[in-house]
Amino acid sequence: MSNEPRVWVNGRLTAVDEPSITALDHGVTVGDGAFETAKIDHGQVFAATRHARRLDRTLAGLGLPVADHAYIAEGTKAVLEAGDPIEFGRLRYSVTGGAGPLGSDRDDSPLTYIVTAGAQPRPPRSASVAVVPWTRNERSAVAGLKTTSYAENVVALAYAKERGAIEAVFANTRDELCECTGSNIFVVVDGVILTPPLDSGCLAGITREVTIEWCREDGLEVREEALPLEILREADEVFITSSTKDVLAIHGVDDRRLEPGPVTARAAAVFARLCVERTDP
Repeated sequence: MSNEPRVWVNGRLTAVDEPSITALDHGVTVGDGAFETAKIDHGQVFAATRHARRLDRTLAGLGLPVADHAYIAEGTKAVLEAGDPIEFGRLRYSVTGGAGPLGSDRDDSPLTYIVTAGAQPRPPRSASVAVVPWTRNERSAVAGLKTTSYAENVVALAYAKERGAIEAVFANTRDELCECTGSNIFVVVDGVILTPPLDSGCLAGITREVTIEWCREDGLEVREEALPLEILREADEVFITSSTKDVLAIHGVDDRRLEPGPVTARAAAVFARLCVERTDP
């Protein structure tokens, strides 16, 4: 079977290289849209309900209508059944403002729906991250929204990859630890798990949210609080979370080497166990 991604656009499966949206789609011209990425594990989508809810929060923040979730479910079924079950990978669906003018104004046009799915390797046992010289603006109109305007992340991730890192770390304008390009970040200090609060400007990650809940359920202390960026130089342990990384231990922050520690290992084990037992928490 081909490992080529599967694509569904506005009601039909298409080839990856087949033209399927208008060149004037607002998602293309100005990045006016929302998207979600969910983990596929053994052919099953994880935390589908939470992802759907977050999509609507992003659309509301952009001033776009609520998504047609039955339509997205139709597309999801189509891409998941278009070949053999995906052992591990990602489901990504996007909803854009539809056709629009050559500028930031919107036309009153139907939304565009795109659903894709593809296999990918499972995450490594641990990885390194690099702090980038740019900041997240916690006062931005789109702070905390999962929009298709991702150029900032593309530049930051390229910077990190050039330095051998798997992810880039942003501070916010207050020089507080914020987030990565597609992951949330946690530190462990004296056995306590700490992570930036949502008002830092970070995305309300689904894996972040579930990790906090399940770690607390397992008896670990987790606190959401403002953290100075410098905590990355002092923390006992660091880990990141995302839909396709789960709970991933960090063994390096820039030139600082760390040993993946016991709290991270416990958090990762709790998540690995419960995400099998609770596929739509």
